[in-house]
Amino acid sequence: MARNWQDLLKLTQGDPFIVERVRLADGETAVEGMFDPPALAMLSPDDLVFVMAFVRSHGSIKEMERVFGISYPTVKNRLNQISAALPMIENDPSPPAEDSEDVLELLAQGSITAAEAIERLS
Repeated sequence: MARNWQDLLKLTQGDPFIVERVRLADGETAVEGMFDPPALAMLSPDDLVFVMAFVRSHGSIKEMERVFGISYPTVKNRLNQISAALPMIENDPSPPAEDSEDVLELLAQGSITAAEAIERLS
């Protein structure tokens, strides 16, 4: 019987690991070699739950606030922490534009002024 990936993460206690054998679900085919697990598989179980909820909510920070009962800045901080743990592939050296929904949320919370919001949205 297959074990849950969470068992593997508990066993490795956050240390890097390499997968050396993969057996397909049909039980007849196995591949041996040295495989790095995907970056998402290396996240903690709590971070994986957070990422899955974020994807299921179609990236809605408001929905994440509702589901987890946390504030906008807490959601953003958690996403920033998870993002920092993942390798990024850069294909455009210019910095990404700020999401207008994020800017409007900061404005609504009073974290930035209207002038700052206009500047960020320009």
